[in-house]
Amino acid sequence: MDTDERVDLATRNTAEVVTEAELRELFEDREEPSVYIGYAPTGEMHIGHFTTIRKLADFLHAGMDVTVLIADLHAHLDDAKSPFDLLEARTAYYQETIEAMVEAAGADPEQITFVRGRDFELDSEYTLELLRMTAETTIARAQRAASEVVRESDSPNLGGLVYPLMQTLDVDALDADVAYGGIDQRGIYMLSREILPEHGGEAPTCVFAPLLSGLTGGKMSASQESSKVALTDDPATVQEKIGDAYCPMGEVEGNGVLEYVRYLVFPILEEREEAFVVERPEEYGGNLTYDSYEDLEGDFTSEELHPQDLKNAAGEYIGDIVDPIRQRLESQPQLLAEAYPEQYD
Repeated sequence: MDTDERVDLATRNTAEVVTEAELRELFEDREEPSVYIGYAPTGEMHIGHFTTIRKLADFLHAGMDVTVLIADLHAHLDDAKSPFDLLEARTAYYQETIEAMVEAAGADPEQITFVRGRDFELDSEYTLELLRMTAETTIARAQRAASEVVRESDSPNLGGLVYPLMQTLDVDALDADVAYGGIDQRGIYMLSREILPEHGGEAPTCVFAPLLSGLTGGKMSASQESSKVALTDDPATVQEKIGDAYCPMGEVEGNGVLEYVRYLVFPILEEREEAFVVERPEEYGGNLTYDSYEDLEGDFTSEELHPQDLKNAAGEYIGDIVDPIRQRLESQPQLLAEAYPEQYD
């Protein structure tokens, strides 16, 4: 695989790359450039996590060394979203679920290195650099960097201010050439690019995934069940949620159904060398077959593809993709029961 192909794999279906020239140079200079993504084990994982995790398959296929950080300490620092006594259980649940998503995306989770935050974030050298950073970073700068990630208030806890500095240090501690995350992480990683060189590290190249819209319109909400597909939803529930989703005729902006199809379904179908088929009765024009998302979107915007037909097909494909993850989680009920005892007691 040449450099162009590797760059294409690493950058496809992303929101932004800072910078593509740096990424290209990494592929030309290193056989296996390293990339990491961090997840704070807070609430249950859902399909929004799956779209970012699916991207790890692209990185592996591009010959990159992939590390997933289960950022357990971060989960407590962010306004105690995870109680300290639940961090171990939620970390175990996150790792198992991420492995299931990677496998469902057509990649081998055994190729991924999993690291927990407390494995290295409590080391004396890490702590010393963190204290140096706190002395050199203003409260306003830390708040600005983390504004899209950390829960904010008029009187923020110190943990939320330390959070972006720790995430910056994680890049260096894990020897990551590339920092990967949702576009909401941009402020933190721009801070990393700015201050890491001042602390003996290198500015990371950054790859950002888009954030998906909710099925009810607007942002996806972790607390609103109807706005997202849960990884424990059975195929019938997935079909029902997609069937009720906001999907106006011809409208692409803010259309969660189209986004699921673009960022999750089509990449997995491409991995399987399969097309996206919309089944329709002959009286309504017969089946439609799409080998690319662009062709599907073109038919949707021209109103050749009706929203209900799209939702019927999307619900079936998404249900099929999510179902192995659901089955894996249901075979280990203690994972969810221990991680979220209030919901699964």
